[in-house]
Amino acid sequence: MICDECQQLYEEVGDRVRQAQVFAKVRRTDHALRCAARGIKSEAIYRATVDLPEHDVVWVGLYTPDRWLSESIEAELMHVGDKIEDLLEEELIDQGFEGRLAVEHFRDDEKLFVFRSPVFVPAGKQVNDLTVIDQVAKVLLAYEACFRELGDMKPGDGSD
Repeated sequence: MICDECQQLYEEVGDRVRQAQVFAKVRRTDHALRCAARGIKSEAIYRATVDLPEHDVVWVGLYTPDRWLSESIEAELMHVGDKIEDLLEEELIDQGFEGRLAVEHFRDDEKLFVFRSPVFVPAGKQVNDLTVIDQVAKVLLAYEACFRELGDMKPGDGSD
């Protein structure tokens, strides 16, 4: 069962990112806000997930079961020589987010390839605080803008 604070976070962030009209579909589950990438053949989901039970960090990232999609992103990063943190920082600035985020990249226990960043909940705040909601929405939109330009995430790539 989802807690009230998490439900409010997922619903309000969902409402904000829907307005941007950059995702194919946005939906809330009891465990995450899931936003489907638009215009690509592979399954790729942008996700915001509250770290339970502490509720002290919201993980925002891109998740895909497609090894080739993950490798295409990695290959493009190697080819252009940019660090993913630098590319994400540019998009965060465009969203009005102040700060730089680390990006983790790994394969999780569910066999999904993950690129994710932590959005820390400030001390004394809850995950449904308007500041946290604003930050998570900005990071989610920055992730979409950053990754849409990488590898096979480019709309139309690999869909023939």
